[in-house]
Amino acid sequence: MSSVGCAIPGMQLLSEEHCRLIHSSSLEILRRTGVEVYGSEALKLLRQTGGALIRDHHVHLEPALVEWAVAQAPSRIVLCERSSDRPSARLEGREVVFGTGSDCLTYLDPRSGVRRPFTHADVEDCIRVVDALDELQFCMSMGIPRELGESLYRVQFAAMLRNTRKPIVFVCNDRTDCEAIVAMASAAAGGIASLRNSPSILLYSEPSSPLRHSRTAVEKLLYMAEQSLPVVHSPAPVQGGTAPVTLSGALAMANAEVLSGLVLHQLKRKGSPFVYGCGMHQLDMKTLVSVYTSPEFLLARAATAEMGRFYGLPTWGYAGDANSCVVDQQAASEATFSILTALLAGSNLTHDVGYLESGKTTSPEMMILCNEIITMARTFMRGISFEPEMLALDIIHEVGSHGNFLTSQHTLHHYRKLWMPDLFTRVDGETWTTRGTTMSESIRDRTLAVLEEHRPPELSQEADDEIKYILQASAEQARKPGCEGQKENHN
Repeated sequence: MSSVGCAIPGMQLLSEEHCRLIHSSSLEILRRTGVEVYGSEALKLLRQTGGALIRDHHVHLEPALVEWAVAQAPSRIVLCERSSDRPSARLEGREVVFGTGSDCLTYLDPRSGVRRPFTHADVEDCIRVVDALDELQFCMSMGIPRELGESLYRVQFAAMLRNTRKPIVFVCNDRTDCEAIVAMASAAAGGIASLRNSPSILLYSEPSSPLRHSRTAVEKLLYMAEQSLPVVHSPAPVQGGTAPVTLSGALAMANAEVLSGLVLHQLKRKGSPFVYGCGMHQLDMKTLVSVYTSPEFLLARAATAEMGRFYGLPTWGYAGDANSCVVDQQAASEATFSILTALLAGSNLTHDVGYLESGKTTSPEMMILCNEIITMARTFMRGISFEPEMLALDIIHEVGSHGNFLTSQHTLHHYRKLWMPDLFTRVDGETWTTRGTTMSESIRDRTLAVLEEHRPPELSQEADDEIKYILQASAEQARKPGCEGQKENHN
């Protein structure tokens, strides 16, 4: 009997025609409406092309220049573990890896159950939770410790380096921050050449919707291109606020923002690694909350993944987040919806696991819950195999109509491959009444155990000393008069 392989779950939202329509609409926005670009280096690069009409900071791009930039960027990025060439996240095709979000102001403390401002110690705790969870394959900072002041992003990054071996997606305020962070990552990797060859970091940057690239965002973007290190330059337009309220209109505008950022990036150094991403949010007109896991939000995520593949670029996604303010039934429902959508859509680098309150609060307990949901959803995504061994016709014939399959070696072998929950319960009601726990209790117990017991591999003493030196030099530089830069908001 011939084999027909496996039936794999999947989804297709946009046809080739839809993708071409969004692309041509974005080209028309860039030609007709244009974008604002700030920063003398970026404007100089654009003038040299002959493919841009520039009036002061307002730039109109010719379609040929945009399509040239798309053709230059690589279709595959591999992120590696800290101090290693071992791959941790392959960003290509429909491969999906999950990680946390960044820069929440509020922490849901698993020890007390209290929502409160983030501290530096909380960030370190959260990073160690990421390091302990198999399904979280990269790390973001998760919280803003307000007590750190001007050195926030550099100290934050050093804490990530020291507390996880996994790749880091970082945010920072300006190019000076970016330079210091790359220097620290280089120290851990054994030099800038090793870091470029086996990148363990990726910059998250944003244009400002609608249709504006700020000076600090552009400077960071160009610096990462100069270093040939990966970046995602992802707009976060809010439908009905900073973007059209309609999904297709918001997608066309956001795509124009991404493509214009890619032009700048590739003009600086063609072939530098660039991740395609845009985080369109829906504005709830009743509450003025920028909504996360709504049906419209997840349709936008699927469309973003498909537009990225249309361009042959790695993609940026969102999952494991919730609008709920606590880890409850709503949070679990929204997380499951978003995680399964990410896997079906094939969003490569999928962040925000652990977010609550529409991106304002981070919860380690939410990370623990999502880790379980991801393992369940990944098993679903394996689909159904129709290989002869799986069809089991010989075993069916052997057992016939009078036996059972419980004692079969075939059952023993393949049962071990089935998904077995770690947190979810499968006992009967009587057993659970006698010695069961609620899901909330199980999650809290597991979270506290990880916080108390998990210790990541340490950095080498040489690398740690170099990081201390960079932080000290940065702090001294920040204390000099005239070094206070204009701050940007990172959402």
